[in-house]
Amino acid sequence: MKIYDATLAPNPRRLRIFVAEKGLNIPNEQVDIFAGKNRTPEFLKKNPAGGLPVLELDDGTCIAESVAIARYLEALNPEPNLFGRNPREQADIEMWSRRMELSLFGPIGRAFQNTNPMFATRIKQFQDYGAAQLETAKRQLEWLDGQLASKEFIAGSRYTMADIHALTAIIFGQQTLDLRLDPALKNLTRWHQSVSGRPSAKA
Repeated sequence: MKIYDATLAPNPRRLRIFVAEKGLNIPNEQVDIFAGKNRTPEFLKKNPAGGLPVLELDDGTCIAESVAIARYLEALNPEPNLFGRNPREQADIEMWSRRMELSLFGPIGRAFQNTNPMFATRIKQFQDYGAAQLETAKRQLEWLDGQLASKEFIAGSRYTMADIHALTAIIFGQQTLDLRLDPALKNLTRWHQSVSGRPSAKA
């Protein structure tokens, strides 16, 4: 199997962190999204949506969407567990993963799309909306700081997929929107230093 990857894009980064946490060694092939290589007829046969990452299996089957790929890989390699070992833990991790995707990843992505010149010819941008979405993301970080007061990681006492979602969103915001973590948010800062220090964060 191999992974079609794009180094600077957030969803491929999310999968790279997951794969690194698993200790897996899966070959990857870079796809130049800036040159539109993910929109060629050849690539659209692998993923009709044109997004990355894509996992291509040895029989040619392709699985797209970072979380779908991560769930497939976890089923094949249950440890270290990142999605939950029992129904209760799985529900908690899924709950917090959705919160990170909807309330943090979402606003950061919309802020980027509506303010970055790269999208000026791709979509109708609304600069004020983009700026408002960035402020929404900052408020969510303040809320997350409060949630982390009583636990070490996003979904509890150990590192899980929920942490990967949050870390990936923050990295993307820092790289594209100059999103800065307020040092006054001590719980968030402590968490961020912890997860950023893991080898997988450099994947």
